[in-house]
Amino acid sequence: MTKKPMRKIAILGSTGSIGTNAIQVVNSLDNYELFALSAHSKLQVLGEQVIANRPAFAVASDPETARKSTFPDVDETDFLIGHDHLETIASHPDVDVVLAAIVGAAGLRSTWAAIESGKQVALANKETLVVAGPLAMSLAKQRNATILPVDSEHSAIFQALNGENPKNIRKVILTASGGPFRNASMDELRCATVKSALNHPTWQMGPKITVDSATMMNKSLELIEARWLFDLPAEKIEVVIHPQSIVHSLVEFVDGSVMAQLSPPDMKLPILYALTYPDRSSGPTEKLDFREAFHLDFQPPDFEKFPALLLGSEVARNGGTTGAVLNAANEAAVAAFLNGQIGFLDITRACRDVLKQHDFDPSPTLDQLISMDLWARKEINKWIAA
Repeated sequence: MTKKPMRKIAILGSTGSIGTNAIQVVNSLDNYELFALSAHSKLQVLGEQVIANRPAFAVASDPETARKSTFPDVDETDFLIGHDHLETIASHPDVDVVLAAIVGAAGLRSTWAAIESGKQVALANKETLVVAGPLAMSLAKQRNATILPVDSEHSAIFQALNGENPKNIRKVILTASGGPFRNASMDELRCATVKSALNHPTWQMGPKITVDSATMMNKSLELIEARWLFDLPAEKIEVVIHPQSIVHSLVEFVDGSVMAQLSPPDMKLPILYALTYPDRSSGPTEKLDFREAFHLDFQPPDFEKFPALLLGSEVARNGGTTGAVLNAANEAAVAAFLNGQIGFLDITRACRDVLKQHDFDPSPTLDQLISMDLWARKEINKWIAA
């Protein structure tokens, strides 16, 4: 039997929840090697990962934090300091697969470099498609790059659509846990604290993504991502609340058939699928136990409690600069909430107001999108100060 060639993986954002899970997945596979790791501020964790895995490169993207840090003396690893080096490893000729797991718009440039270099991109950085979906997908086609979703919802849709004729899709349905406030009243949402917003009932994630789950802005961004990733009109993308987080998304076809992908809420499974596609491999993933009774619940979302979903549909319909503005406004507003500057319900209100007042461009360049990102962040600061 011919031995499979070694595949080299670069993990951008290796110290976050996706990155740490990905390291476990890669270490469980025989023909995969950790070639490069990166972190922004968790450099102690990065150092521990380097000692354990000895990649060829490790990038500390924040120079200020790097100056205050001591890096381990590992002969096999070159430490690179500065954000530009993320693009260096994303486009490195020895890299086969780039796992783009940097949270937020900060991951856009490095993901773009990976796509431009024709890599297989395991995409956990949904903001790349939220901000620049049409440009990114067009570039991927030009450079023969493969974009494989790591978000559990988009991975589920990708798997359900495998081998299907796109003309037969009636709609795709993104599932949402409902977050910590699924059963909360409007009065409770008005009084929501940072601590309560970070108390997610199902997933263990970073603070920004956890707050996005609480507002359901995460599902709004996923709706926009699905619009471009699967080339679907916004009208064919819906959201349903599914508290158990076992059905990760569904696809309904024109004949009424519905296909779904089920698994325990474990991010290692979509990571494993994205890294090994088009094959499937066993890995350190949880399995459903059908010897035990369990049930699955579904309910429509409450748009009054979670108006962020309406913003997502609006942006998916309009495209252009709207994705960059919504994403940046949300990042800035969530940071303000975590810092105690605004209330929980103010997050979506601020995003809506900034989105309404921006100068819409239906066909922006990447540089224009980055400029709109910076503009939206400044506008949120003005909104807070008003």
